[in-house]
Amino acid sequence: MSSIKKLQSKTLKKLLPWLDVIAITAWGFLLLKYWLTQELYLLIHPNYFALVVFGGIGFIIIGIAKGLQVFRQPQAIPNVQHISLIPPRFGSILLIAVAITGFLITPQVFASDKALQRGVTDLTGANSRLQPQSFRASIRPEERSLVDWTRTLSVYPEPDAYTGQKVKVTGFVIHPPDLGNEYLFIARFVLTCCAADAYPVGLPVKLKAGETREEFKKDSWLEVEGKMATETLSGKRQLTIISNSVKQISRPKNPYSY
Repeated sequence: MSSIKKLQSKTLKKLLPWLDVIAITAWGFLLLKYWLTQELYLLIHPNYFALVVFGGIGFIIIGIAKGLQVFRQPQAIPNVQHISLIPPRFGSILLIAVAITGFLITPQVFASDKALQRGVTDLTGANSRLQPQSFRASIRPEERSLVDWTRTLSVYPEPDAYTGQKVKVTGFVIHPPDLGNEYLFIARFVLTCCAADAYPVGLPVKLKAGETREEFKKDSWLEVEGKMATETLSGKRQLTIISNSVKQISRPKNPYSY
């Protein structure tokens, strides 16, 4: 019986160091997988793509080097016969489990449910997280994106100042629970660093006569053309798109704005 335990202990001592190798290498391939499948757009700002790619390659190189080291000279580990609340190489096991989860689960883009959590009527107001220095006064109204419009409102929030200006924007659909059936919100999430700090911006859209928001599923993507006007929504004067054309479009490869 003791010989079996010694054999098991010896085998475990040989196998456990490989957990570090697998963990490091798996994370390297996971980072490169996110980049190659373009899922990285759903996780971080494009400014950091190069860092992720180099990091993934670096992890793989380190993993291979570590594997060669273990192969040539297996590392010793603490006596596995001692009782411990934390299993040997617990950190590596956890990293491997998270990496496997990352390979199996596709990142999901934020949509209307998350946007509604902050209150849909707040999406058009001055947002302290937007950077006023990004505001471009010279841009033509019809060339402004949703983020451009929100930044413009952050600089000068009086909605009447934009009455009659042309608008053409794209975004996903939100069905506000407190507005009439002839209104919907079109929104996008702004990413400053990573998905954890994403926040929504958007504008209300008044549909053409005979159209209702039920014709446009929530979270579907639209291109909206029209003119700006001031509408009183939920007791608040808001800049609103009076639509002339609403087209269904595919979700863009990069659904976030910056």
